[in-house]
Amino acid sequence: MNDRTAESALLHTIDRKAFLEHAWLDRDIGWLAFNDRVLHEAFDERTPLLERLKFLAIVTSNLDEFFMKRVGMFRGKALMEDREDPLAREGDARARLLAIRAIVLKMLDDQAICYKALLPQLASHGIEISTWEQLSPTQAEEASAYFDSHVSPALTPLSFDPTHPFPFMSNLSTNWAFVIASEESIEPRMVRVKIPSELPAWFELKADVPADQRRFLALEELIYHSAHKLLPGMTIISGSLFRILRNAEVELEDDEGESLRDVVTDAVRQRRFQPVVRVDFGPGADPAVRRALMERFELTDVDVFELPGMLDYPDLFQIAALDIPALRDPAWTPQPVSRLDGPESDIFTAIDAGDILIHHPYESFDSSVERFIHQAADDPRTLAIKMTVYRVGDDTPFVRSLVRTAEAGRQVACVIELTARFDEARNLHWAQQLEKVGAHVTYGVLGLKTHTKIALVVLQHGMGLRCYAHIGTGNYHVKTARSYTDVGLLTADPAITGDIVNLFHYLTGHSKGPQFQKLLVAPMNMRQRFLEMIEREAAHCAAGRSGHIIAKLNQVDDLEITSALVAASRAGVRIDLIVRGFCCLRAGVPGWTENVRVRSIIGRFLEHSRIFYFANGEEDPLAGEFYLGSADWMMRNLSQRVEAATPINDRPLRERLWEILQACLQDSRQAWVMGADGTYRQQQVPAGDDKGPAALGAQTWLMELTRRRAADN
Repeated sequence: MNDRTAESALLHTIDRKAFLEHAWLDRDIGWLAFNDRVLHEAFDERTPLLERLKFLAIVTSNLDEFFMKRVGMFRGKALMEDREDPLAREGDARARLLAIRAIVLKMLDDQAICYKALLPQLASHGIEISTWEQLSPTQAEEASAYFDSHVSPALTPLSFDPTHPFPFMSNLSTNWAFVIASEESIEPRMVRVKIPSELPAWFELKADVPADQRRFLALEELIYHSAHKLLPGMTIISGSLFRILRNAEVELEDDEGESLRDVVTDAVRQRRFQPVVRVDFGPGADPAVRRALMERFELTDVDVFELPGMLDYPDLFQIAALDIPALRDPAWTPQPVSRLDGPESDIFTAIDAGDILIHHPYESFDSSVERFIHQAADDPRTLAIKMTVYRVGDDTPFVRSLVRTAEAGRQVACVIELTARFDEARNLHWAQQLEKVGAHVTYGVLGLKTHTKIALVVLQHGMGLRCYAHIGTGNYHVKTARSYTDVGLLTADPAITGDIVNLFHYLTGHSKGPQFQKLLVAPMNMRQRFLEMIEREAAHCAAGRSGHIIAKLNQVDDLEITSALVAASRAGVRIDLIVRGFCCLRAGVPGWTENVRVRSIIGRFLEHSRIFYFANGEEDPLAGEFYLGSADWMMRNLSQRVEAATPINDRPLRERLWEILQACLQDSRQAWVMGADGTYRQQQVPAGDDKGPAALGAQTWLMELTRRRAADN
């Protein structure tokens, strides 16, 4: 029996049914547990006060997306169950919705408790969130004048009754439903007033406010107490604050007569009218309004939430952004990349001298990755620039550089993922802008999302050509590069750039069966290579050598990969998973995953980098294999998306990646560790340590380390 056969046999020792029973965790319950860890940051008194408000807002933003994507899907399945569809597993989706609801209700209660606890702390620092009743007469007059001049013109009261059609209600909209009556009308009527999201969520009062204080009134409260101006001559019986969420899942209709761009355009338009999946009500909502909305949107009690606190916590982003340094995280300026320091240095000459690893947001994104494309656009030697685009943001310098290149008559090829959820309209816009200047715009491979983050620059080099590439873990998005941790490689290695050339040929020309020397590419060779490397670690243990796997990812849910990890753990391989979000593999289960440790790091930056390490029998960790790339260990990434991961060959760069991984594994400040019961417990900072990653946390420690290195250079 050869080694490969022996390794495969090891995988086959896993009893799939028993594995799912003992070592598998529910994906959605795991995601909700992750969001609860985010909420804990708002409770944590070590977190600066305004940052705690920010985390309260993030919790709701996360939940909104979860309901629009996951709960919307389960509601559809539950409706199939209710209709006794024989293809639907009886009761599964309905039971899932009930389990999710129970967890979310507890989370919403905790969120409200936290917010109420923060209000007096804000007031002690001169930031007051006032109710209308707390306003002085002068302040009430000031607020009323502001309503007349800045708010009232933007409002549109819409009655819904037998003579008026039910008003369209947009996704994520917060509204007042007023029940009104008049002397002429026997029956009360309902009027809906949408709170415009374009207006500031908080009105800052100036009258009777000391110079060292800030006082705010919520826009929704201002509208409620000014409703009589909107509805003159009417008696307002009740006012109910509510917010709706719609399903974000839109099936793309595959019409041979339509282009993908037209299909996506239709889908974006259709999403506005998707079914409502959830309605939130503020305290004291009128039962008649609740019944009317539930009937209109075909909702059950499972879909309706009565919130004990704020309705729209993302409004707190405005308060959290106040420029009060003492109440916020210390300001961070990304440091220059040492070999790219100086605006006059040639980035391609620097890459010729050796591969360059960049770690964002610790190191500057604009002076490295952005500059890579910017300089290529202006370099007369440039023959072609090729990029993949998943999410680039609104004001993107990358597209401007590509436009400039195309206008100069050079080749530009851009693979734009039109189906990147919630970014479809933006990506459609940039696709049109690039097409206008003659760039070659394609939309990837049919049936696969293009999620890989790669860029290729082709330069005239003497009598030949030379290729330069960037392979990263994050999007080409200037804004998120300041708040997401990501790593990327700039390289001129012919083997890697040759693979990227072939990958672009596949993406733009739809070639079949491309071959890759070094890159791991999904859905071609990535899954198989990861499985082989996991099994290889088990084979090393079987031969008496040590085995060690470290993987830093966003999520883990792939059944085949996790089964392989269980087999490797049983063989004695040490497995450390650093997973920000949900991990479906349960750690530390006797007989299954004793050698698996799972941790999650929640901090000021969103942990987004994907780094993979396999010891490969080497005692020297830097002699093992390192990869970075765009894919999580999820079924969708490995089988349904185009992803790429690159090996890191240079020892100094491997040392940097090892440093990142070790900082995360040592973190006791912002790390949570999964127990054998599947729950996470926050680590405790060890006594006597005040300078290492254990006490400072990986993110703060890496900031300090990067700052010291920049100063030394």
